Amino acid sequence: MGQDSHKSREKVHIPLEKPCIILEGEGSQKTIINFSDHQSNQQGTSGSGTFISSPPNIIASDITFKNSYNVGNNGNNQIVPAVAATIYGDKSFFFRCSFVGYQDTLFDVSGRHYFKDSYIQGEVDFIFGNGQSYYENCLINAIGRNNNLAGFVTAQSRDSPNDPGGFVFEGGSIIGNGKVNLGRAWRAYSRVIFHNTNFSSVVTPQGWDNFGHVGQENKFTYAEVDCKGPGANTSKRVPWTTKLNSAQLKEFSLASFINKDGWLDNLPSIS
Repeated sequence: MGQDSHKSREKVHIPLEKPCIILEGEGSQKTIINFSDHQSNQQGTSGSGTFISSPPNIIASDITFKNSYNVGNNGNNQIVPAVAATIYGDKSFFFRCSFVGYQDTLFDVSGRHYFKDSYIQGEVDFIFGNGQSYYENCLINAIGRNNNLAGFVTAQSRDSPNDPGGFVFEGGSIIGNGKVNLGRAWRAYSRVIFHNTNFSSVVTPQGWDNFGHVGQENKFTYAEVDCKGPGANTSKRVPWTTKLNSAQLKEFSLASFINKDGWLDNLPSIS
């Protein structure tokens, strides 16, 4: 077996009729699923994904999912949506995984998802969708190409006040180069919370963008609670960020936000 025996150049799709699958790699530096594809007239953004997971009850650990279309010296001059992973299914758990791309890296489409101790790399809307998702102790790396244009970590697409979707980041760090905003509102009720996250100086002073939803900013839930680091200074943030009291913050805990039915308590152990 050669040194690249755990690196595959392919697209992997788990179809809807195949739930309850566990994918275990040998470490995200060793087990790498990579492909170079992008949004086109023939397929939408989601279809460009190197990894597409449709059913519920999926676990993946110690694997890198990469879309190399916009990454590295590959000769592509135009930056277009190129997804590393598209996650549809409810009750999906990703542990010690890496998601590598540039624009639209992780399509967190819908359902309850738990990302723990993982790495996510990109620059433009690189965590996007309407998943009801909890990101615990994740390292977010914003790789800027143009110092004059700030990127966006999230583009969350919650579209009604009763929609359960939202992204909660607990702990972890945002690092990188250039500049990046914490998020922009893909849809009018966009919801993103950062709690105890370390922000490097890569985070812009304004922090957030309304993405054209002028006059609807009061519908967003964009909150930063007990964050730290040089990028965590909120004195120049946009005026419509959300202040959460302790009771509201509790609604976005792991137990309350995605685990009310206890599905996380029944996951098989991962070494």
